[in-house]
Amino acid sequence: MFVSDWMTKKVYAVEPDEYLSDALAVMKEQSIKHVPVVKGGKLKGIISDRDIKEYSPSKATSLDIYELHYLLAKTKIGEMMNTKVITTTADTPVEEAAMVMLDKGIGCLPVLEHGNVVGIISDKDIFRALVDITGVRHGGHRICVTIEDRPGSIREVADIIRKYGFRLQGILTSYEGVKQGFRRVVIRTKGKGNFNVLKQEIEEVFRMCQVRKE
Repeated sequence: MFVSDWMTKKVYAVEPDEYLSDALAVMKEQSIKHVPVVKGGKLKGIISDRDIKEYSPSKATSLDIYELHYLLAKTKIGEMMNTKVITTTADTPVEEAAMVMLDKGIGCLPVLEHGNVVGIISDKDIFRALVDITGVRHGGHRICVTIEDRPGSIREVADIIRKYGFRLQGILTSYEGVKQGFRRVVIRTKGKGNFNVLKQEIEEVFRMCQVRKE
């Protein structure tokens, strides 16, 4: 799956000569946290609700609410937008985009094509992808096992699942929190089968496991 599968294609943007109050109004109306700043169709920067919140107190610690609104209404976006924008492309794997956002501590990536903004992918979109990849919305039993990191080890788990009438709905694997030479695999099942005997065999074969009935 790629960024194009999960990005938001309808992008709400502002221009550098507009005011902070304009950007804030867009964020509130569209329930978004990040707004690309464009000029002539080209990306010039980005502004977030956090940028505005951090900017306001530094400029308005002694102002009342009316003076604060005046400040936002007279400050141009170009004066405080973030111009060092990390971007991505539509054909980037979604997991790579997620890794960049995590490593850089940012909440979104504008998606560019020939310098034009064609979409934006945010942490919310990444959450949607995770929900879909795991299959959790479609139910099914959840089987988590720690197995040897060798060829065929996942198939051994899958064969047991199939033996009792289930299909595989989603498979995730992780090396986090397990000793070297092993990995943790989470499989969500699909279909109707004999859960009790499946659970019994999984627990007999794999010492470290969690089998959850949905």
